[in-house]
Amino acid sequence: MRHRRTPARALAAAVLALPLLTLAPAAQAAGPTAHRHHVDCSAAPDPAAPADGSAARPWTTLAEANAHSYGPGDELLFKRGTTCTGTLQPSGAGSAGQPFTIADYGDAPGRAVIDGAGAHDAVLLANTQHLRLTRLEITNAAAPGTERNGVRLRLSDYGAAKNITLDHLSLHDVRGGDFKTLTGSSAIHVAVEGTTVPSWYDGLDIHHNTIRDVDREGIYFKSRFSKRDLVGNQQDPNAYPGPWTPSLNVRVHHNTLTSIAGDGIKIDTTRGARVDHNRLDGFQLRSKAANAGIWTFNTDDTLVEYNEVSGGGNTKDGMSFDADGASKGTVFQYNHSHDNTGGFLLICPYSGAKVLDTVVRYNVSRDDGARLVQNCWGPILNTQIYNNTFVNRTRIPAYLVQDDTGSPATTRHELAFRNNLFVNDGPFGGYAFKNPTPDLSFSHNLFHNVPMTRPDPGGVKADPLLRADFRLRTGSPALSAGTLIADNGGRDWFGNEVSPTSVPNIGAYEGIGVD
Repeated sequence: MRHRRTPARALAAAVLALPLLTLAPAAQAAGPTAHRHHVDCSAAPDPAAPADGSAARPWTTLAEANAHSYGPGDELLFKRGTTCTGTLQPSGAGSAGQPFTIADYGDAPGRAVIDGAGAHDAVLLANTQHLRLTRLEITNAAAPGTERNGVRLRLSDYGAAKNITLDHLSLHDVRGGDFKTLTGSSAIHVAVEGTTVPSWYDGLDIHHNTIRDVDREGIYFKSRFSKRDLVGNQQDPNAYPGPWTPSLNVRVHHNTLTSIAGDGIKIDTTRGARVDHNRLDGFQLRSKAANAGIWTFNTDDTLVEYNEVSGGGNTKDGMSFDADGASKGTVFQYNHSHDNTGGFLLICPYSGAKVLDTVVRYNVSRDDGARLVQNCWGPILNTQIYNNTFVNRTRIPAYLVQDDTGSPATTRHELAFRNNLFVNDGPFGGYAFKNPTPDLSFSHNLFHNVPMTRPDPGGVKADPLLRADFRLRTGSPALSAGTLIADNGGRDWFGNEVSPTSVPNIGAYEGIGVD
């Protein structure tokens, strides 16, 4: 679906419009020990002049490209305007100073295409590092419903795989089944397998890719080296029994994802990952299982910011964001969520898992439905939800907060809602609470045209004089009506400074009143 950008997003739009990273031209001279290899799958083999991978005698099949072992500085180049069918599965690796690059060449219109044609993977990058995959079109639509991937990264008893970049790829029509496993089905699938050597990615950069029409996952992470107490009974029964081994220096940014059957972006077994400036429109569209837009599982210190998420297709889960089981220290900030059937936020431990230290601040939710926030049963500890703006004009949620409580012995929801702005500009109704727990607290929030059932959350009941761009008008009762919060991130949704000492506004706008 298409949505008109609101004026309030002007600042974030400027950030999203930052120029793309400069790509090294394929014609750049290789290093003295590096080699350039060419593939033209439209060329006919010439028995009189066997293919050797040169520009004059390019390889004509993926099998020839796969038979070679690549080293530091090598380039594997596919001719633009041509299609190679099957699985690209190169071997070898680059080095820290000279990565192995897979890209395109030539002046023909259109991209070079890798068509998996129903194979498990269109591109499989296994046990490799110091590698860049860029500027290719990748599809895998034949024999729909079977497990498959567009690009799969796979480690098995490898140790640290350093400095892998996937960028400026066009991935589409990856028609797998309704599978969410260690091996598929995804547009980009990042997996750590193995049984003996702890393995992880260190320096994985996934950016400026276009992903559309995928069954089931957009970008998906999964690792067997995931065992720790926080996971509880959600632990993969095939997990390696050794220590939790997270991937490091992971960044997923400036990607565009549309029409995804299941999850948009799922981060798993990482520490310090950043997910930013992505645009996701249309997820949870064709899966029978529960799926969310951008979510974390078994992670530490994930930063999710400056994303725009819309088009969640149903209420199972269908939220933009989710701090799921064993998520610790996840921060959701400066995001724009709108038109999601399932709602805005899910916090979801269950089956013995815990969720700790989640921060949700300075986000805008517009016309998200069903419930704005849902808490699964299980320990939700030290969750801070503050200075967000929730506006509903066309879709009125049934619940402001839905608590799915279990037994008192296993459920504890420490959630503090502070300085949030809730505005209903649509039909009167909705915004009730479901099963609120004693540890659910409200302070210094503002509610406008929001009918409440028990408990009364207190706060300000008034028209906040909210503009269409989510700023506050002069004279708004939300101006300087919040409560001070330590470590507030330093800026609001618009980029305005948030003072550490002055009383803040209620909502995601910290500027002065606007006429």
